[in-house]
Amino acid sequence: MANTESKMLPLGTKAPDFILIDAVTNNPVAIKDVRGKKGTVVMFICNHCPFVKHVNDEIVRICNDYRVTGFGFVAINSNDIIKYPQDSPLQMWETARKNDYPFPYLFDETQEVAKAYHAACTPDFYLFDADLRLVYRGQLDNSRPGNGIPVNGRNLREALDNILNNNPQRKDQKPSMGCNIKWKSPLTPEGGTTLL
Repeated sequence: MANTESKMLPLGTKAPDFILIDAVTNNPVAIKDVRGKKGTVVMFICNHCPFVKHVNDEIVRICNDYRVTGFGFVAINSNDIIKYPQDSPLQMWETARKNDYPFPYLFDETQEVAKAYHAACTPDFYLFDADLRLVYRGQLDNSRPGNGIPVNGRNLREALDNILNNNPQRKDQKPSMGCNIKWKSPLTPEGGTTLL
């Protein structure tokens, strides 16, 4: 597994809009549909990444803990499903059911949404305030597969609590780390492919 860090989209960035299909309901979902009164968490995840599997239970707990306080949550899978069929919408549906995802799980087939968010890895976390301005991006916590640190969601939970308590956000935000997003290989002018 390749260790890739978040690109750290600049704080204050307005959340890019999107309309993507929810793999569970097969309905289109826009950011306005998942937006919370207090804030909105956008997560880039996938089915097969060991970093995502490592934190799945905690992201479900965080969503269940904070959506009742006015936060919206959404997860997006942007991986190339031709090369990685385990990330297909059918597998997304199965993953969401198995893990009891309490949030929409959307498929970014064109990868344009991942590009708009400058997403680089799975998992990658973005917290936007009530005005959809970015206030936190980076890691869930310090835990990684195999490092022995328990998964507790400390960094994201702290950022959510800061909004709830009208406290300033930390400036020293640490990037997330995980598998790189599996980008599609663009066609070259000669009709071949180039590897990213």
